[in-house]
Amino acid sequence: MITELRAQNFKSWQDTGPLQFAPLTGLFGANSSGKTSILQVLLMLKQTIESPDRNRVLHFGDDRSLVDFGTFHDLLYTHKTDLVLQLDVSWKLSKPLPFSRTSLFPINNLTFHTEIHEENDRILVECFHYTTDSDEFGMKRVIKNKKRGANQYELIHGDYPVIRNPGRAWNLPPPVKCYGFPDEASGYYQNLGFLSDFVLAFENLFSEITYLGPLREYPQRSYIWSGERPQDVGLSGEEAIPALLAARAEGLTSPRLVNVKRSHKPIEQRILEWLQKMELIDSFSLEPIAENRKDYEFRVKKNPNSSEVLITDVGFGVSQLLPVLVLCYYVPENSTIILEQPEIHLHPKVQSDLADVLIDVVKNRNVQIILESHSEHLLLRLMRRIAEEDISADQTALYFCQINDGTSKIEPLNMDEYGNIRNWPQDFFGDSTGELIKKTKAEMQRRKVIE
Repeated sequence: MITELRAQNFKSWQDTGPLQFAPLTGLFGANSSGKTSILQVLLMLKQTIESPDRNRVLHFGDDRSLVDFGTFHDLLYTHKTDLVLQLDVSWKLSKPLPFSRTSLFPINNLTFHTEIHEENDRILVECFHYTTDSDEFGMKRVIKNKKRGANQYELIHGDYPVIRNPGRAWNLPPPVKCYGFPDEASGYYQNLGFLSDFVLAFENLFSEITYLGPLREYPQRSYIWSGERPQDVGLSGEEAIPALLAARAEGLTSPRLVNVKRSHKPIEQRILEWLQKMELIDSFSLEPIAENRKDYEFRVKKNPNSSEVLITDVGFGVSQLLPVLVLCYYVPENSTIILEQPEIHLHPKVQSDLADVLIDVVKNRNVQIILESHSEHLLLRLMRRIAEEDISADQTALYFCQINDGTSKIEPLNMDEYGNIRNWPQDFFGDSTGELIKKTKAEMQRRKVIE
């Protein structure tokens, strides 16, 4: 689980400061205030890790990526290439690392830091390091010959006594991407074989992150499924139906997919119960259009007495909500889900009920959720549930973003144990009270004219 994030000189953020993340983390604020950029830090690192190019410091994106920034110049704060991009991620490991030279206890928490900048049209890693409670290991760039401008790298190892192998003291090559030790780092030394464990822990963290974007696909009259097992529901929810079918084929209790006890309800049943609670549909079926066909139809009944129709023939909200529900109950435990505007196209009541879905997933599935939202209804339901002790304030971290003179600023929303936000920002969700006052004044003026 991600516990802290910080970005410096990233897009509209000169410095986010250290942002504490909780099992349920929410980012609120006006359009273009920098909320999405915070999510994009994680998505950029994820696609960098998944890139096969070991020499690519950062994967800035393309038309098939999670995010596409264009160039390093485009993503830098104020587009000044003399700035250094700095990124920090802290997380709690799902599987503790065995290495700890100062303690008999394994490592449960790690912090990663990297500094990247552009020099002579090249993207270079100034340094990166992994920090535990007592140790720090990484690499830093040094220039041995200023005339030639040769880049060399040295190990960061704190006061840990490294033992060099006999032979010529070859220089270390550059880092792998922006976070990895080259093979020579452990090959040149006798007692640094554990360095790869840090890199693997970092890669595992991002392999457990899934993302659902704000623009979900339109519903279809039929869906093709040939037996594959999607990793998630896709960037726009296009894999939601294949994911449901894969979970069904796995018997609905496979640890690989849902990691639930046999006493737990199947995914399809849990999704149906939420759709019923939200008063969107009465029932649904997902079956092939004919025997031995790979085309499946998703049919729904609006109420018990209505006819069964295709998902394309009911309200748009069902198809937009379905990928959110599937993703929440499909990913394995210890996953982190990033959601952009999960409330889009949903009725206010459904937006409120969606908060209950997120609370259930965080509490009962050990899944972290990081969302960006404009929904007042979702937030108010969350505040209510904290007051009712369905979830504690400590299990949430809420932030308000705003932008002034091109620079984003972020403020933690201080929530007490009764669900009250002590520092509610002015015009957080607009001025609803002001609108009612003005409406009342207009009504009074019109009545005077009539009288």
